[in-house]
Amino acid sequence: MDIQEQSGLRAVLSGTPLPKVCLVRQRFSQDGILDPAAVLSEKLAAVKNRVRPGMRVAITGSSRQVANMTVFLRELASFVKAQGAKPFIVPAMGSHGGATAEGQRVILESFGVTEEFCGCPIVSSMETVRVDVLPNGDEVRMDKAAHDADGIIVFGRVKPHTAFRGTYESGLIKMMAIGLGKREGADSLHKEGFGKMGERLPVFAKAVFHHSRVVFGVAVIENEIDQTCRIEVVPSEEIFDREPELLNYARTRLPRIILPETDILVVREVGKNFSGSGMDPNVTGTFGTPFASGGIKKQRVAVLDISPESHGSFIGLGMADVTTKRAFEKLQTNATYFNMITSTVLKVGKIPMVLEDDRLALQTAVKTLTGVDHNRVRLVYIKNTLSLEQILVSEALLEEVRSHEDMEILEEPRPLRFDGTGALLDFA
Repeated sequence: MDIQEQSGLRAVLSGTPLPKVCLVRQRFSQDGILDPAAVLSEKLAAVKNRVRPGMRVAITGSSRQVANMTVFLRELASFVKAQGAKPFIVPAMGSHGGATAEGQRVILESFGVTEEFCGCPIVSSMETVRVDVLPNGDEVRMDKAAHDADGIIVFGRVKPHTAFRGTYESGLIKMMAIGLGKREGADSLHKEGFGKMGERLPVFAKAVFHHSRVVFGVAVIENEIDQTCRIEVVPSEEIFDREPELLNYARTRLPRIILPETDILVVREVGKNFSGSGMDPNVTGTFGTPFASGGIKKQRVAVLDISPESHGSFIGLGMADVTTKRAFEKLQTNATYFNMITSTVLKVGKIPMVLEDDRLALQTAVKTLTGVDHNRVRLVYIKNTLSLEQILVSEALLEEVRSHEDMEILEEPRPLRFDGTGALLDFA
């Protein structure tokens, strides 16, 4: 579909004012681990005897841009080799990457996870084996290369999920059940929807666990500014008991917009590298299901672009009200639809109203606000849901900003900055 020339819309919207904004710092704890590789190396000493000479050991690689993932995977590969064993990395990402082996390899490589950097092969395949059949007939499937390995190190970030709540959400359990399940396993698990995910996830994970050779897990947690703040090496027999405690801690470290409400939320870019939902609804309040809640309240959401690392996946764009031609031209339906069909959540990949440029998109968002003084619009602008230390806030919110001890105004109010094509320059 071509985006038609929008001179008529531009004329209608020309008188719609955009609010002045200020750069605001949100103060979060600066407790990121300075040398995460060294911390991981120290903790691995406790599980040294679990990897024996000659073993082929699979290490899981995520489809998310986990902080320090490259150095973690390299350190794990080095650890395995130091024990006289043979490591390899397996993409553990369900149906992501267009549900193809090459697509999943490309995702890892876009994060810097390469064979050269990590010092071991990347074995990417969509081939799975059936490891169990549940009483209701559901098949539990698992990546064949990982299943056939002599050992598996499950590496993953623990955090609240974007579509459901449960004892286990995003973490090592999900990596086993969905990540290692590839498309077939993820499809089987998701078929009852996210309303049943909390109870089904551990059932599938336990089946994978009992029919494979998990030697230990490595769980990482990130703080509010996308820094690794906790690293746990968990013996395999303790994973199911330990992860709920780690999840509870992760809930306290979620990135957030401190302001509880705005009229318009502007997100510079969405992408699978930021969140499985493109933009983390725990931040934005743009949940694709009714089984989770939170985030900032707002009347309109504008998404201006899709990250290069998302490789055309536009999961999350469907939760916006307006977007831009620039974002629209990057959409890849195959990569997106595989993920939507597998997850059973369709609205996250719908296409919102598409405007020619950023200025028109923002003016449309303002024009369509109801019950609001258009000269006193509350607007919050973020780069993405992982970069929240500095945000832009409109004049109408400054009094509220001043009342928060964890927020600091860094400049005087000024207009949003656009170039001659209508592209927003702030956070570009």
